[in-house]
Amino acid sequence: MHHPAPSPLTLALAALLPLTGLNAQAQSAASVSDDNPTQRVEISARTTSALDARPASSSRLGLSLRETPASVTVVDRAAIDALQAADTQALLALVPGVSWSAQPGAPGSVSYRGFGSSSLTQLYNGISVQYDAIAARPMDSWLIERAEVVGGASGFLYGAGAVGGTINLISKVADDAGDLQHARLTLGEQHGLGLSLQRALSPAADAQVLRVDAHASRGAVWTQGRDRDAWQLALSWRAPLAPGWTHTLAAERQHERVDQVYWGTPYLRGAGSTVAGAVRYDPGTFERLYNAVDGFYAQEVTWLRSVLEARLGAATRFTHTLYHYDALRDYENLETYAFVNGDSQVERSNALLQRHDQQVWGSRGEWQHTGRLAGRPSSFAAGWDWSYNRQTRFPLSVAGPFDRVDPYAPADAQFLATPGISRTYTPGATNQLHTLALFAENRTVLGAGWALTSALRWDRLDLLVTNHRSATATNPARYETAFHPVTGRLGLVKDLRPAWQVYAQLSTAADPPSGVLATAGYSALRDFQLTRGRQLELGSKAGFDGGRGEATAALYHIERRNLSMTDPADRTRVVAVGRQSSRGVELAARWQPVAAWAWTGQLAYTDARYDDFVETVGSTTVSRAGNTPANTPAWVAGASATWQPRPAWSLRADLRHVGRRYGNTANSFWEGGYTLLGLGARWQVEPRLALLARLDNAGDRVHAATLAGSQAVLGAPRTLRLSADLRF
Repeated sequence: MHHPAPSPLTLALAALLPLTGLNAQAQSAASVSDDNPTQRVEISARTTSALDARPASSSRLGLSLRETPASVTVVDRAAIDALQAADTQALLALVPGVSWSAQPGAPGSVSYRGFGSSSLTQLYNGISVQYDAIAARPMDSWLIERAEVVGGASGFLYGAGAVGGTINLISKVADDAGDLQHARLTLGEQHGLGLSLQRALSPAADAQVLRVDAHASRGAVWTQGRDRDAWQLALSWRAPLAPGWTHTLAAERQHERVDQVYWGTPYLRGAGSTVAGAVRYDPGTFERLYNAVDGFYAQEVTWLRSVLEARLGAATRFTHTLYHYDALRDYENLETYAFVNGDSQVERSNALLQRHDQQVWGSRGEWQHTGRLAGRPSSFAAGWDWSYNRQTRFPLSVAGPFDRVDPYAPADAQFLATPGISRTYTPGATNQLHTLALFAENRTVLGAGWALTSALRWDRLDLLVTNHRSATATNPARYETAFHPVTGRLGLVKDLRPAWQVYAQLSTAADPPSGVLATAGYSALRDFQLTRGRQLELGSKAGFDGGRGEATAALYHIERRNLSMTDPADRTRVVAVGRQSSRGVELAARWQPVAAWAWTGQLAYTDARYDDFVETVGSTTVSRAGNTPANTPAWVAGASATWQPRPAWSLRADLRHVGRRYGNTANSFWEGGYTLLGLGARWQVEPRLALLARLDNAGDRVHAATLAGSQAVLGAPRTLRLSADLRF
C-alpha cells in the first residue's frame, strides 16, 4: 500500500515559493524581554531576522541560516517557553516534518524525512554517544537553551548516521550575558521545580562566571507509567584565561526512574489471530498498566565537558572540546500484551531484564579562519574528532507467554516471580568502538550574489565485539571490523535579494546496514560495509512584509543503499543489498502583521518507501518493495496563533496534525491521522512574576505515538500544567 504523491512539478514550485516558510526561532517574537517583562516585542523592518541566526550545528564556519545551503530549524529558549514544551521531544513540534515517540524500549524514537531513529543523529551539545535511539531519551526541557535541527543527510558534520537528519540539543551553560536568578514551579499530574542561577565573581568585563541549573519533577500521566521521578543538575564555570582565550568547564548529572512503565495498549483483534486494517482499541483498557507492578526503567547519566575557545587573531579561532559520558540504564519489565480469546483476555509475554553500562571519551578540535581564496572572500574550517565508546549489555530474556488476565482489572504480577527471571547481571557482549575523523569545510563568495559551500569528512571506525557467552557460528567469541566512510556536502546559495536566498545542495551520509554500532554484532555486520545515504535538496529562505515575516521551503530526495535484508535466493542468509528512499517538501512560515498578533504554520509531505527490501515470513521470503517504513507519516502539519491583547497578557492556540502511519513493513495495519489542539496562556503579574497555563491535547484525542506488533504506545491524553515563573 502506498500514498499517492503530488507531481514533481507541484513539489518543485512549492519548494521555491519565498513566502511560505518559517524558522522556529522567530516564534519568540511575541515573547517578553528579560529587562522589561511587560514590554511587547514588535517586529519591524529594523528587527534582526531569525534567518540571520548562526547555529553551530549546521556548519563549523559560523554561517547564518541564510548562508547555509540546507534546511535548518533553530528552536530557541523563547520559542520553547512560548510553547511551554515540557520535555525535549515536545519542542520538536516546532520542526517541520518531525514526528516522535518515547516508547520504553526505544525512547528516543524520531521519524524525519522518511527515516527512523537508527538513521538519525541525535546530539547533546554536539556530541553523539552513537546509541542515540536509547540515549536520546526525552528529558525535562528546563536545562535546554535551544535545539538545532538539520534536515537530511549530514554525516559530514558528526559521522556515522544522519541519513534522515541531525538533532542537536544544546544545554544552558555559563556565559557573559550577566547575572540571573530564575525559578519555575509547575503543578499538574507531573509537578516540578526548576532553578537557574548565574553570578560573575567580579564586576570586571572579563570576570569568571559560575552557573547552576537544576530541575526536579515527580508524577506521571498514565502513558508513562504509574510514577516518574527525575532530576537534573548542571554546573558550569566560565573563566577567561587571557585576552581572547576562554575556558568553560561543565558537569551535568541526570537521574530518571519510571515505576510500572507503560509499554502499550493492545489492539482489539475480534475473531482474528492477527491485527489487520485500521487498528481499534477498547476504551476500557485506557489507563490500564499490564506491566509487572514492580517493573521499572531507570537511568543515571553523567556528562563532563572541558571547552577551550581561543581567538588567535582577528580572522582565526580555535576550539577544543574534551568530553566524557557515563550512563547506566536498567530495565525490568513484562513488555508485550495481546488480546486473545475473542478479546476477552490479555496475554502477557516477553520478560526482559536488561542493563546497559556505557562510557564515552572524546576530543574534538576545530580551527576556523576567514580570508580569501583566489581573491574572493572565503572561510575555512578544519579539525579532528576522536572518541572511544564502550558499552556492555546484560540481557536476560524469557519469551513466555506467562499468563492471561482480565483486560479491565489485570492481576498484579511480580517481575522477579516470573519463571526464568532473576536479578542476575550476566554480560552478553561488549562493543568497543574507536572513532577517528578528519574534517574540513569551506565557503567562498563567487560574486554576483553566488556563494559555494563545501565540506568533507573522513572517518576510521574500528569496532571490537567481545561475546561473553557461548560462541556460535553467528555469534563468535570475538569479532573485529573497520569502516572508512567518506561523506561530504556541496552547496550553492544565490542571493536574489538581500532578504531572499535560494539554494541547492548535494550531501551524503553513512550508517550500519542494520542496528547501531554501539550494539551491533557479527550477524548484523559480517563483512558488510556501511550503507550509503545521498540527498539532493533545493530550497528557499526569505523575509517579507518589511521584516515582519520569514519563510523557508525545501524540496528533497534521499536514497539509502545496502540495507540488510534476507537473501531472496536463500532465506538463511542476510545480504546488504536493500534500498530505501524518500522524497518530500517542507514549508513553514511566521508572520506578525501587527504587534498583538503572531502566526506560524508548517506543512511537510514525505513519500517514503522501500525500493528493494525482502523479509522472512515463516518459511518464505516476501518482498516489501513499494511499502512505507513503519511509523512514518506522509503528512505532518502544524499551526499556531499568539494574541497579546495587553502587554501583560498573551494567549496561544496551536494545532498539530500527523497523518496515517503503518504499524509494520507489510503495511497490513495502520492508524489514521490525528489532530491535537494545544492552548496556552501567560499573565505577567508584575515585572518579576508570571503565571502560565498549558493544556495539551485539549480535545482528549486518543492517538498512538507509535505502533508495534500487538500493541500501540498511546500519546498522552488531555494534560493541564500550571506554572509560576519568578525572576528575582
